[in-house]
Amino acid sequence: MSARILVVDDVIPNVKILEAKLSVEYYDVVTAYDGPDALEIALEQQPDLILLDVMMPQMDGFEVCRRLKADLRTAHIPVIMVTALSEAADRVQGLESGADDFLTKPVDDLALFARVKSLLRLKMMMDEFRLREETSSELGVISMSDRKEEAIQRARILVIDDNEFSVRLMKEIYAETYDVTLEPDMQEAQVLLCGGDYDLAVISLDSATHDPLRLCSRIRSSDETRHLPILTLVDESDKDKLLRGMDIGINDYVMRPIDTNELIVRTRTQILRKQYQDRLRENFHRSMELAVTDSLTGLYNRRYMSNHLNAMLQRAKMDYKPVCLMIMDIDFFKPVNDTHGHDVGDDVIKEFSARIGMSIRGIDLACRYGGEEFVVVMPDTDLSMASTVAERLRRQMADKPFVVSNNKLELELTCSIGVTVSQEQEEAESLLKRADEALYKAKRDGRNRVVVAPCPVTAFAKTSGVAAR
Repeated sequence: MSARILVVDDVIPNVKILEAKLSVEYYDVVTAYDGPDALEIALEQQPDLILLDVMMPQMDGFEVCRRLKADLRTAHIPVIMVTALSEAADRVQGLESGADDFLTKPVDDLALFARVKSLLRLKMMMDEFRLREETSSELGVISMSDRKEEAIQRARILVIDDNEFSVRLMKEIYAETYDVTLEPDMQEAQVLLCGGDYDLAVISLDSATHDPLRLCSRIRSSDETRHLPILTLVDESDKDKLLRGMDIGINDYVMRPIDTNELIVRTRTQILRKQYQDRLRENFHRSMELAVTDSLTGLYNRRYMSNHLNAMLQRAKMDYKPVCLMIMDIDFFKPVNDTHGHDVGDDVIKEFSARIGMSIRGIDLACRYGGEEFVVVMPDTDLSMASTVAERLRRQMADKPFVVSNNKLELELTCSIGVTVSQEQEEAESLLKRADEALYKAKRDGRNRVVVAPCPVTAFAKTSGVAAR
């Protein structure tokens, strides 16, 4: 994959070496030689990843990273710190400042490209969800003020390791902060992962009985777990296995012997990132739901119904089964708003919608068509059955008063309903028009009644079976 990478180092030869290595792999490389320039370029050019040296004059890499992560405009850019420092305390300081990973000089090419590819994959996915969230906000579907500060809420971790000493150590480290499940058997772990809502999988790459990379691959290929972060425990001698794992999709690793502080920081980073991803994904799904539903009633809106009705009619043509449609309108609804106010009117609309929902099948489609008008689409239903259901709905509205305004007001209300059935090769527009004409006839004839739009007998009526109600 191609990407723009910002390389930051005060030593020109170091910059040129990294620039040459990345350019050979067809990355677009931008360079900076001090912290202030790096911050300015990151803001202006929005690189996909930053390779940041730690030891620089004026402003060291830790401070640059902190400022990048504190600015919402650059906080999403992955940062790999490149340093001659190799102590665990230095790695912890870098991770706490917001760095996503560490490389130690001299930089190993395989390690460099494994980390770059891994973080770029993650950023591409995150960018997609962020873009969808921003678009939803611009359209007014969701509010960016809905964002919550990420905080670990007793996250669940599955530790997969058959080394007893390592397992005891992990239990001690995690016990106070997280809900930890310890599983030495990788086949059992896979079952647990598919059935449980975990926030992190910690997997030892040193197993005497199973192939841990196979498990990592299955986690990434399964729909239930493909977004689950994977943190691996690696021996110094297993670097080749680690690089293969990074290519598969491992998110992070800790080298043995395990440094407790480094493990804690890397664990927290992965869980916070998972929660951020979950929030973006949840907002996306919520925005999709809000885009197709009516906010007052929770029923589908007119746009969704129109599109879905066409699909239902296409299926009906192929299966030779009828689709019935009814349009309902609350009688004399305007005086309710004029006399009692729009709050009472909204209560009536919500109660009316609830009664519709209790009277139709799960396969039927109910929507708010606009104002006080509602549409119910009934697949695999003939006209006789549809008219029976329509009459039942009419009685439910007329026979029981609408209790609204916190049970302070009872209103006697009725509705008029127009019903029709699809004909062969019919489009949604003509079906809706015929039902609408039947509705207006019901209103002209005195309201509080069901009118069935006459239509010629079709092949649907001759050949189809009808779902029982």
